[in-house]
Amino acid sequence: MTRARLRLGAEGEDQAAAWYVANGYDVVARNWRCREGEIDIIAVRGRTLVICEVKTRSSDAFGHPAEAVGFRKQQKLRALARLWLDSEAGVVRPGEIRFDVAAVLAGELDVIEAAF
Repeated sequence: MTRARLRLGAEGEDQAAAWYVANGYDVVARNWRCREGEIDIIAVRGRTLVICEVKTRSSDAFGHPAEAVGFRKQQKLRALARLWLDSEAGVVRPGEIRFDVAAVLAGELDVIEAAF
């Protein structure tokens, strides 16, 4: 992956994390990694735990960024959320787990809450 693409992705993740903070969430993890994959943003507000996948594109030439989060990616994020919860046992006890997609297209952020 080129440095420009890495920078574009990091800028999108920064925008999404800032949105969560501005909307009253605590961002408890960014780019949480394990052997099975990565979660871009993990945020908490009250008893709601949010797992957010961030997709950033500079244009819609290959479709809207949110379209890149298909069924297989959704299944993977659910499995990663279980692994994160197991690793953080006792630290976070959510009443609700929500899966969001933050789509950044040409610098414009669209957070799709409860996307799947």
